[in-house]
Amino acid sequence: MTATRTLLSLAEDYLAERRALGFDLRIPGEQITAFARFVDAAGHTGPITTRITLDWVQGQSQHAKPSSWARRLDILRPFARYLARLDPATEFPQTAIFGRAHRRLAPHIYSEQEICDLLAAARRLAPHGGLRPATYETIFGLIAATGLRLSEALHLRCGDVDLDQGVLTVRDTKFRKSRHVPLHPTVAEALNRYMVLRARHSAPHRDAPLFLSSSGGVLPKRTVHGVFQRLRGELRWSARGAYGQTRIHDLRHTFICRRVQLWHESGADIGNAMAALSTYVGHAKVSDTYWYLTGVPELMAVAGTRFELFAATVGGEHHD
Repeated sequence: MTATRTLLSLAEDYLAERRALGFDLRIPGEQITAFARFVDAAGHTGPITTRITLDWVQGQSQHAKPSSWARRLDILRPFARYLARLDPATEFPQTAIFGRAHRRLAPHIYSEQEICDLLAAARRLAPHGGLRPATYETIFGLIAATGLRLSEALHLRCGDVDLDQGVLTVRDTKFRKSRHVPLHPTVAEALNRYMVLRARHSAPHRDAPLFLSSSGGVLPKRTVHGVFQRLRGELRWSARGAYGQTRIHDLRHTFICRRVQLWHESGADIGNAMAALSTYVGHAKVSDTYWYLTGVPELMAVAGTRFELFAATVGGEHHD
């Protein structure tokens, strides 16, 4: 880093260069910018050092775990390589000093009764019979029934819902792609009931948000998470996964795991089915879908039975 430029100005140049190449970098960009501001505010001059980097990585939250520190290092590493081209004296931790950045934490897999209880609790929200309880019931039910990401559900527009064809259009997703999501008839019916109620509160123009905030705009994620936390407290769930509390995102995990369980039970070709499921839930690679699978007892029992049948068949053929 040159003495005449702040790290923030270099970070802005780096992010502009990467975005010009088509990289979104929304979350990494926020992290890199925060790091640059931290370094400048500390009065640091000259090339970045391992010490100043670790001060930022470990100082963001006293409750953060080593895996979180490792993820921050992963985010900063490409930026550090950029800085090293400008100043070879740039230092950066080159080894996984905090362990792996991406560790598989078991999610909470909801039972059918838990999902029913969640939707019932949402229906009891105030005002009784109003749009707000219907909105939250529909959001949570839609995620549970389709595996949508919360952000995808909240960014749906009225024109993205085709109830005649029973299809949702999910636009500009996590990987800047769009996809069509076929709906089960019961899901389409629930969406239709919601849209009838929604139309009484605001005209359902094609570009209008499907799920409205109190101001008539897109419902913020933090608001939805706040309502979920309240309902979770009322229901007094105990998390069965590795996270301290159940999460909205666990509904997506549950959808994928239960879908695979049903395929195992019906004897489907799992390889082809997983490729279709990967497309359905908007993953860039089928390996990302496999990552979601969790060893829930029911799924493991069905998979084990199928493997025993496979092993017996192979053993019989070998014996003959």
